[in-house]
Amino acid sequence: METSSRNSEVIHAGIYYPRDSLRTRLCIEGKHRLYEYCQRQGVSHQRVGKWVVAQGNEQLEYLYALRRHCAELGVPAEIIGSAAALKEEPLVRADAVLVSPTTGIVDSHELMSALLRDLTESGGTFAPNTSVVAMQRDRGSYKVLVTTGDPETPFMAIRAPVVVNAAGLWADRIANMLVPDSHPWREQYHLHFAKGRYYVLDAGASARLRVRRLVYPVPDKNIVSLGTHLTLDLAGSIRFGPDVEWTASNANYEPEGGAPIEEVVRAINTYLPAVRSEDLGLGYTGIRPKLQQPGGAFCDFVIREESGAGMPGFVNLVGLESPGLTSSMAIASMVDRILH
Repeated sequence: METSSRNSEVIHAGIYYPRDSLRTRLCIEGKHRLYEYCQRQGVSHQRVGKWVVAQGNEQLEYLYALRRHCAELGVPAEIIGSAAALKEEPLVRADAVLVSPTTGIVDSHELMSALLRDLTESGGTFAPNTSVVAMQRDRGSYKVLVTTGDPETPFMAIRAPVVVNAAGLWADRIANMLVPDSHPWREQYHLHFAKGRYYVLDAGASARLRVRRLVYPVPDKNIVSLGTHLTLDLAGSIRFGPDVEWTASNANYEPEGGAPIEEVVRAINTYLPAVRSEDLGLGYTGIRPKLQQPGGAFCDFVIREESGAGMPGFVNLVGLESPGLTSSMAIASMVDRILH
C-alpha cells in the first residue's frame, strides 16, 4: 500500500544514474529479470518504450551525453530529430528525442500477487498488518517484537538469526531500533520524504490526446525527480506526475500543498502543449524514501549486511526509491548472495 503500489508502474531501462551505482546495475539486471518473470507468470506488462524529450541547446547537450552514457552501459538508445518525432507523436513537442525501447510498464498489483503466490507456495508466511515495535540483538540472533492484532495476545516475539530490513518508508526507523541515539546509523540512514501527486486526464481529454509511449522531460541535475512525466497504464490511459513536495511525514498522502495545477500544466506543456488545466484531475499520491536531502547530491541505494557494525545477519535496505520496483528481483538476488 506504499511505495510498491503508489508509483508510476514503469519498468525502467536504467539510463539516468552513475555507471557504477547500485541504482544503475540493479535496474538493468532487474529489468531483464522482471520482463522474464512477467512473461513466465502471466503478469500484465508491455514494452511500450520511452522518449526523453529535449527543448533548447542546454537540454540537447544533456540528451547527447545521455546517449553516450547508454552506449557505455550497453542499454539500447537512439536520438531522433523533431521532424521524425512529429511523425511518430504529432502532439509531442521536442527539438530532439532520446528513444529508450527497453522501457515498459507493469501492473504492480498483479506482480505483487504473483510474488505472494511464489512465497506461500514455497512455504513462506505473509503476515499483513503486523508492526515491528521493538528489536534487539540477543544471544547470537535477533528478537523481534511485533503486534498481532489479537486483543488477547497483542504482542508476539519472533527469534531469527537473519533479519532483512526492507521496510521502505520505515527502513530508518527499523534500523534505529537496534542502536543507541548516538549511533552513526541515525544520521547515515536518515530518510527524507518526497511526496508526489499524479494527475489523470478526464474522459474528454483522453479521447482528444492520444500518445502511444511514455514521455519524460530532461531531469534536474541532481535527479531528485525525473520530472512531471507522461506515463500510460495498460489500458492506454494517460497520467502525469509525480511532482515533488518535501514533507516530514512518511504516511500523510493527503494532497494538500504541492505545486498549483497551473504550474503542473506549465511543466506538461513544455512537451505536450495541448493539455489544459481543466483536462486534469487529481489521481493518487506517493511518497519516496530518499537518502538525498532537499538540494543534496545524488545518493545510491544502501544494501548492506551489517557485520561491520556488530550486527551479523542483519541486512539494511535503505533509500530504495526509483528504480526500486524495476530493480526488485535483482535486489533480492543480491541479498541472497550476501547471506549465502
